[in-house]
Amino acid sequence: MLYKLTALTVSSLLLAACGGQPSGSAAPAAPAAAPAAALPRSAAPADAKVYIISPANGATVASPFKVEFGLSGMGVAPAGVQFENTGHHHLLVDVDLPEDMSVPLANDATHLHFGKGQTETTVTLPPGTHTLQLVLGDSLHIPFDPPVISDKITVTVAP
Repeated sequence: MLYKLTALTVSSLLLAACGGQPSGSAAPAAPAAAPAAALPRSAAPADAKVYIISPANGATVASPFKVEFGLSGMGVAPAGVQFENTGHHHLLVDVDLPEDMSVPLANDATHLHFGKGQTETTVTLPPGTHTLQLVLGDSLHIPFDPPVISDKITVTVAP
């Protein structure tokens, strides 16, 4: 019975986190995550790196603009697909990294999920200065251990 409850919880989290939303669109926030003990973290290779290919840090862009994701030392797979050393991208917009990296990443307007294995998106932001950062999540949207995180970049959206 405990196995069925855990499987149901994990399935619910995956459905809520992926939500079938188009790339870069916000979805309703996922329900509260299950306790960290119920969701094991995936190990990341020591040489794994995720990075933003474009735009460049400090760039001035016109909205909407394209964001391209880069990854080395690992592969990309859709959410829910579990292969060793693979994950999928999450783009954090104007927000800091979550304090608890042992639970699935939020899914909202500032935490964009790319659970179909996308490696780029188009982002629409208002004029002003914004930050972008990538976090690689495993098949359950949980950051790897150790986390595979890009540098945070800053872009200015022209009026």
